[in-house]
Amino acid sequence: MKTNELLGGRIRELRRNRRLSQEQLAERMDISAKYVSQVETGVRSPSLDALEKFAMVLDVQIQDLFEFHPDADSALENIGILLKSASEEQRRTILRIIRVLLS
Repeated sequence: MKTNELLGGRIRELRRNRRLSQEQLAERMDISAKYVSQVETGVRSPSLDALEKFAMVLDVQIQDLFEFHPDADSALENIGILLKSASEEQRRTILRIIRVLLS
């Protein structure tokens, strides 16, 4: 797999983890949704300026865009991001589920 495809997949992963559509991400970056789609599929390679915008809007460091192989730290980061968008009731339910799974 080419680097631009890996990078696009990582951007897609980060976008989805933040529950953003391509259109929402594009609007926040002031670019077209078509461009976001082309980057995510590896058709286009983003410029350095675009990488900075992706990182800023996705609330990560630029180097995080190049972490193509998930590890425990990125899994915890993803869980934290998802929990931020959950309601208090959902968080309590998730906590109960985790306790059951880990006991």
